Amino acid sequence: MAKYAIVQISGHQYKVSEGDELLVDRLQEEEAPAVLLVADGDKVTVGTPVIAGAKVSYKILGEEKGQKVEVIKYRSKSRYRRHTGFRHSYTKIQIGKITSK
Repeated sequence: MAKYAIVQISGHQYKVSEGDELLVDRLQEEEAPAVLLVADGDKVTVGTPVIAGAKVSYKILGEEKGQKVEVIKYRSKSRYRRHTGFRHSYTKIQIGKITSK
């Protein structure tokens, strides 16, 4: 089995392995993710709620925008129509090394 970890970044939890690339909510500054679980083969370490001394390093690759979400409002018989859209901003990161204590 491969080594993986469950981390919390910006309030969301992700299952990550070394070398993974993933999109997370836009990061204002580089913050250290909270490591909740580390699994290395058959050895599993669960935090209460986080594992002290465990670290997951990552590198920021850039920023991207998600798919457009369209919002359409319509009321019949009153000539009311509104059409707006929204694209969420994401930060693309690459997971480096997973270290546990």
